[in-house]
Formats: sequence, C-alpha cells, structure tokens
Amino acid sequence: MQLTNHRVMQHVIMSVVSLVIVTDAWTPQVNGVVKTLQQTRDALSRSGYLVSMLTPADHRTIPCPSYPEIRLALRPGHTISRQLDTLKPDHIHIATEGPLGLAARRHCLDNGLAFTSSYHTQFPEYLRKRLPVPLPLSYAFMRRFHHAAARTMVATPGQQRLLEHWRFTNIVRWSRGVDTGLFTPEKPAELKVKRPLFVYTGRVAVEKNIEAFLQLDLPGSKCVIGDGPALQELKAHYSDVLFTGYKFGGDLASHVAAADAFVFPSRTDTFGLVMLEAMACGVPVAAFPVTGPIDVVTHGETGILDQDLRKAALQALELDRNRCRDEALKYSWQTANQQFIGNLVPTC
Repeated sequence: MQLTNHRVMQHVIMSVVSLVIVTDAWTPQVNGVVKTLQQTRDALSRSGYLVSMLTPADHRTIPCPSYPEIRLALRPGHTISRQLDTLKPDHIHIATEGPLGLAARRHCLDNGLAFTSSYHTQFPEYLRKRLPVPLPLSYAFMRRFHHAAARTMVATPGQQRLLEHWRFTNIVRWSRGVDTGLFTPEKPAELKVKRPLFVYTGRVAVEKNIEAFLQLDLPGSKCVIGDGPALQELKAHYSDVLFTGYKFGGDLASHVAAADAFVFPSRTDTFGLVMLEAMACGVPVAAFPVTGPIDVVTHGETGILDQDLRKAALQALELDRNRCRDEALKYSWQTANQQFIGNLVPTC
C-alpha cells in the first residue's frame, strides 16, 4: 500500500503543470490588466496549475515618468534570469512590454525557450498622448517585441484587426470575463445626486480621454470613480462632478449599479473590462465606436456607440437594463481561462 501511495504521489508531482506569468502591471496598480491577471492566476491555481507571478514586487523600482502610480523595475535582467532558471516552468507567458517583459523575452531568446505574450494596452496611442512619437515607430517596437512570441493573445476581433493592420503575426484570441455575483443590479448605492446619473470608472489619466465625458452638456449629475495622475487637475476644473476616488469590491459594484448610464470615453482601450462590469449591474453603456466598445457593446441593445458622445449618453438612458445584464452573463472567466490555457505553448 505504501508503495502504491508513493507511486500515486510521484504521478501527481510529475503531472503538475507549471506556468510563469511575467508582468510589469501588478498591485497596487488598479486597472483591467491587473484584474485580468489576478483572475487568471487564481483560476489556474484552483485548476491545479503551479502559477508563479514575476512582478515588480521582486525588484527595486522607480516611478514611471508622468505616472508615478506605476513602478518600473530597475535593471531586472539578472533577477528574471535567475528566477526562470530556478523555476524551469513548462510554460512562460509575458503579459507586458515593460522592463520585466523585455528581460524575460531576452532570457527566453537567449536560452531557446518558447513563450506566449498578450497585448493589453494600446501603448503607441497612449505614448502619443504624452509625447510626439509617431505611431509607426511605436508600433514597430511593439511588433518586434511580440514577433518573438509563439502566440500573441488579444481580447477582441477589433484588436486583432488593428494589429494585423500593423503587420503583427501569430495572433490568437483571449477574451475576458466578469464576476456577475459581485457586479449585480441588486444593491445600488444611495447617492444623493440629481438624476440621471452618468458614471465613469477606471484610471483617471490623460489616455482615458475623460474630459470628453466631463465636458458634455448633460442633465443630472456626473460621477468619476477611480484615481490616477490627472485626478487633481480634473477635480479643480470640474467642481460640479462627483469624484469618489478608488472603490473596491461590493462598494465599487454598488456605485456602478447606482448609475443610469455608464460613459466610456476612451478611444485607446483594447477591451474595457469596466464596460462589462457596468452591464453586469444592468447599466447601459455610452461610448465611441472604436476598438474595445465595438466588440463589447451591442449598439442599440446594451449601449449606444456614436461619435457624438452626448447623443450616445442620452440615448443609453432609454435602453433595457435587463438586456445589459443578460449580455454580461455570457462573459465568464471560466471560458476566458480555457482560451488562455489553449493558447499556451511548451517552453521546449
């Protein structure tokens, strides 16, 4: 019996699949990338995967210029190589193109290790918001980074088409999910504001184009949930707007559920997880018809997509909130995680 148990234990140990996820985006950052990676790590761990996260927490860091909330690892190459040599994972996934992603990519290429990557952020468009860097130059860097990956995962068909336009190859799909148990219409916060209430939630930064929302001439009230480098400036300019700062868990869900419409002004998101969270709360979305919203929102049913954001916000008020909830129920993290697993490749 002891021998049999020993052999079973050996089989279990040998059958455990190890995965390393390398990411420059991690807590205490609050954004869709971090949420997605946390959900992925937790789900894969529950499924029996041995998941190791290589994050800025393992390194000396410096604040990102113009965005101090983001900490960048300082000279991470040696530590990343040592970690990967020690862990010897069956799969390596590089989630971001920052210092850690670059160091892991270099280690994999130097040692003949296959890896996958994912494209979470339209970095060229974000960079152009801050510096006059031509898009072709930024996309050339991003294309070179991801070209070394066996597969590059993207969230939507629209994002895939955009990258293919910029000559990216080996693109596969990795969708997203939403916690429909947390984000529900059932317990809206009791906010003492004039109705209708238009809400935005997410990072408060220039690339999110939040002023396109705040400048709209809308009835009722506007609310911004979140924090970021542009918060103080926007609060100073828009004193009539309710800025709540970060909200988390049930508190966040109840504030979103209190909205009459969710306004998503970004033109540069690859997905926009917050739109799914709003829909799960039964809140229709108003957005521009761009990458992200065009794949998440069903125009005329779960939201309004229009280049006139004011028109979209007003028309969103007329939509069926139950239809929004029903659509969000189709997005499960279980399905998204199965896609992720299917996209992985062995390191050797």
